[in-house]
Amino acid sequence: MSTNSDFDLFRTSEDHEALRGAVRAVAEDKIAPYAAAVDEEARYPQEAHDALVASDFFAPHVPEEYDGVGADALATCIVIEEVARVDASASLIPAVNKLGSLPLILDGSDALKQRYLPPLAKGETTFSYGLSEREAGSDTASMKCRARQDGDDWVLSGQKSWITNAGVSEYYTVLAVTDPDGPRGGNVTAFVVERSDEGFTFGEKERKLGIKGSPTRELHFDNVRIPGDRVVGQVGDGLKLALRTLDHTRVTIGAQAVGIAQGALDQAIAYVKDRKQFGTRIADFQGIQFMLADMAMELEAARQMVYVAAAKSERGDKDLAFFGAAAKCYASDAAMKITTDAVQLLGGAGYTRDFPLERMMRDAKITQIYEGTNQVQRIVMARSLLK
Repeated sequence: MSTNSDFDLFRTSEDHEALRGAVRAVAEDKIAPYAAAVDEEARYPQEAHDALVASDFFAPHVPEEYDGVGADALATCIVIEEVARVDASASLIPAVNKLGSLPLILDGSDALKQRYLPPLAKGETTFSYGLSEREAGSDTASMKCRARQDGDDWVLSGQKSWITNAGVSEYYTVLAVTDPDGPRGGNVTAFVVERSDEGFTFGEKERKLGIKGSPTRELHFDNVRIPGDRVVGQVGDGLKLALRTLDHTRVTIGAQAVGIAQGALDQAIAYVKDRKQFGTRIADFQGIQFMLADMAMELEAARQMVYVAAAKSERGDKDLAFFGAAAKCYASDAAMKITTDAVQLLGGAGYTRDFPLERMMRDAKITQIYEGTNQVQRIVMARSLLK
């Protein structure tokens, strides 16, 4: 006979579940009450920001040697999932803090880490990521943003689009072409740009379908001088580093999608148990029960995929690219379907802003698009299968 401990690989640890309870308490108490207003007013969720800083859930991935709490990849996903359950916009704070700073953690010099990670860990700033451009979204290698060497410095010119938490963050990891005549994909370098750098400005806030609490703006670089010690990794290796970063952070978008879907399912279950038609609770109708069963089944499948991918991210497994893409793709498709069905279960009420489901449905849509569209995820998966 095997012992119970042999099967612990199929359940999260007590520490992870204790973390979930702690994050859920903060989310329900300090974040959920403001979610509707944040969406309505399209304003940054400052209450959530402050609550995440106070509870050490703001940038939990930062290693302990840089004043962080050193949360593993699964723990970070659980933080994002539980925040997204009540407010997707707020869940982008820990998610994008990881996205923006992970290139430094993966490949930055120790001096760079010592300079930029402790302020992030302490909650003094968020950290954004500048990869996409207007004409270089899925096709990142065709970016036009340039950095030319000038003595020991680099001079940055061009723009970046769709940058999450732009204008809020003090620090930005920005990718730019440093060798225009070099091999495509091998001619890009990563830099840290600071908000105070001269010539660095922001575009207007995008007016979006969802995640309205998370500002999305363009970055504009007008001959911004960057000291040479702000290069992340090796000159010319930036695109490889950017794609390696995404292998890890796609998993966090899967976690965000799972959280949104869980929030929608919770709302739908509470409603159908309470709502009566034809003299009985609508939860007692088999058609409703089948919808709920399908929603919960797809949600649990998505959660398991995300957690497996998070474990692979933590270990640095060779098949992370496939699993990260699969988890993000499957979970975001599931979140879109589950939130749409949840709106349906509430009928007319689901279509109004009196309930959070229409917001969750709008928020879910972006998870199918950012950090690589789900079409691109399928390309990543197919490449893994065929190589």
